[in-house]
Amino acid sequence: MLNIKSIPAFRDNYIWLIQNQEQHCVVVDPGDAQVVLSFLEKNNLALDAILITHHHADHTGGISDLIKHFPGVNVVGPVDEAIQSVTHPVRDGEQIEIFGHTFDIMGLKGHTLGHIGYYHEDILFCGDTLFSAGCGRVFEGTCEEMWLSLQKLMALPETTRVYCAHEYTAANLAFALAVEPENAALQHYREQVNRLRANHQPTIPSTIGLELKVNPFLRPSEPEIIKSVSDRTSQHDPLSVFTALRTWKNEF
Repeated sequence: MLNIKSIPAFRDNYIWLIQNQEQHCVVVDPGDAQVVLSFLEKNNLALDAILITHHHADHTGGISDLIKHFPGVNVVGPVDEAIQSVTHPVRDGEQIEIFGHTFDIMGLKGHTLGHIGYYHEDILFCGDTLFSAGCGRVFEGTCEEMWLSLQKLMALPETTRVYCAHEYTAANLAFALAVEPENAALQHYREQVNRLRANHQPTIPSTIGLELKVNPFLRPSEPEIIKSVSDRTSQHDPLSVFTALRTWKNEF
C-alpha cells in the first residue's frame, strides 16, 4: 500500500510524498528542498527517487540540494524538457516502478511542451495540467494540446484521486461559478472548500468524478458554458469553447 502525504511549499505549492511501509519514500515536484528535508528528518524517512512533471522552477528548484543529501537518488522526468538533474528520462506510454507498483507515464502537453503525469490505478500526479475546478495556463503549448491532455485525464476512472501541484481551488471556483452559476454541484463544492480553507485544510486531492461535475474546462459541451462564452466565440465545438474559457480565465 502506498501512503501519500502533502508537503506545503512556497505560497500554494504541494510537494507530494509517496511512502512505503519500510520508511522509504519518493517525492514529486520538489521545488523547495528545505521543506522536504525537514519532513524526511522529522519522519525518519529515506529518499529513494524524485519524480518531475515539468521544468518550472517551483517544481524542480529543490532537486540539486536533495541530491547532495541523498547521492545517487534516481530523478525521473520528461525526456522532452531540459532538466539537467534528470537521470531517468521518460516519455508518454512508458512505465516506471515505485515500491512494486507500476505507474504509467502520460504525456500532458499544454502547460509546457514536455509536461508529463504519473498514473497508477486510482492515483494521478498531474503537475500543473489539471487543478481542482481549473486547469493550467497554456504557456508553451497550444490550447489544442492542453484540451487533448485534459481529455486523457477525463477518460481515467472517476475514482482516480487527482494530486495536482497547487492549492488554487477557491480561486478556480470563483471563475467556475462565473461561467456556470446555476451548477448545483459547484455551489455545494464551494461551501465544502470554504469550510476546508477556513480550517487551513487542503482541498487536494480531488477526484476525476468530482472534476467532471464542477470543472468548466472539462465541460465545454454544456449549454450553460457555451452560452457564457458566446461573446468570445461563435463556435460551439469543445476546442473553441475550451479556448475561450482559457482566455477568459487568463483575464479573470
